[in-house]
Amino acid sequence: MDTIASLFSFITTPVSWVIVQFHKVYGAIFGPDTGWAWGLSIVSLVILIRICLIPLFVKQIKSTRAMQTLQPEMKKIQERYKNDKQRQSEEMMKLYKETGTNPLSSCLPILAQSPFFFALYHVLNGIATGDQIGVINESLLASARKAHIFGAPLAAKFTDSQSTVEALGATLMDVRVVTAIMIVMMSASQFFTQRQLMTKNVDTTVKTPFMQQQKMLMYVFPVMFAVFGINFPVGVLVYWLTTNVWTMGQQMYVIRNNPTPGSKAQAAYLERLTKHVTHHGKVRRRSEKTIVKAIVAKGRDRNEFERKFINALSKAGLAAQADGVVIKSESQAVAQAEDGTPTTGGTGTPKRQQPKRQSKSQRQSGGATTSAAAKSAEEHVSLSKSDDEPEDAKPAAPAKKAAQKQQPGAGTRSKAQSGQRKGPQRPKSPSKK
Repeated sequence: MDTIASLFSFITTPVSWVIVQFHKVYGAIFGPDTGWAWGLSIVSLVILIRICLIPLFVKQIKSTRAMQTLQPEMKKIQERYKNDKQRQSEEMMKLYKETGTNPLSSCLPILAQSPFFFALYHVLNGIATGDQIGVINESLLASARKAHIFGAPLAAKFTDSQSTVEALGATLMDVRVVTAIMIVMMSASQFFTQRQLMTKNVDTTVKTPFMQQQKMLMYVFPVMFAVFGINFPVGVLVYWLTTNVWTMGQQMYVIRNNPTPGSKAQAAYLERLTKHVTHHGKVRRRSEKTIVKAIVAKGRDRNEFERKFINALSKAGLAAQADGVVIKSESQAVAQAEDGTPTTGGTGTPKRQQPKRQSKSQRQSGGATTSAAAKSAEEHVSLSKSDDEPEDAKPAAPAKKAAQKQQPGAGTRSKAQSGQRKGPQRPKSPSKK
């Protein structure tokens, strides 16, 4: 163990130095030999490491989003080469290479933390065995061995024997209860973090190797933490529990404010953004402008939630611009009359109303009503004309009727109107007697 620690002294020495610096600060507040001083020093180490890993976390998000956009192409490859697994794998790797994506990018933060975890493990293991590692001298070593977290020594493990635990000034029951609770909390936080990623921030309807990998990690990581956690010192369990809680909170923030397109989280986010924009009439945050800009740039490639967002803005008289801002759209605004009916658009032009489709019976009844209305209108016109005519022109009507009687074929027309055939009638042949 000493040989391994000496080989990785370039990691263990900086980690031990950071812990000692934090211990000086917290030791002045809580006392140098207390569990609060040493425990908070480990928690502060985790926070410092995770802050340094934020750029890597951002890169992980971008890579994950790239994998999300590749899912339709990956599904096509699966369907095309479903009977040839080798060719399917080759095409997948070719797609990853062309787009510059990496399916293992979700593991980058964990891989980046591995050296720090390794160094902290050896520092705490040296405290348990009484070995000096890094900048921890004899006085700091004795102080760390006296520190207890909820009754469990900082360097104690779940698998330690009773004699080992008693040498650290604790009881076996206290150590196992504290370590068991911390292992359960550590595994549960890891499972919840991965589960919220799978249920809210990805599209589970598309079956791809990336989705299978994420689903596998959701169950594998908690089991790994539970199995290996029994061999971790209490100080290492504090480290992993703190980093899991940090990851969970960081992911919740990302899912809420920058969700994956097409996910349930995006639907909830765009619903909140719609209410905010329609209420204030503008986009205030830079992150919101970035998302609106991306939605506008997609054009016809928008998903269902993004189309609903654009339509909701149009109904509210707003329009999203290419730079991410939202302005009032005069062409979309509809003025309301006093009775609440739409009158004209923002440009002053009347809004066209589409006629409603009528059934066959409605069209027939409508036709009969139209003909009756036309007939009454003609009668009204004829009456009005007769009222406007001079009195000396009225006696001409009988003469006109007499002239019509003298015209040939007038009787045939009247008979045709009564239901007989039009034209001259064929004379009947005499019957043979």
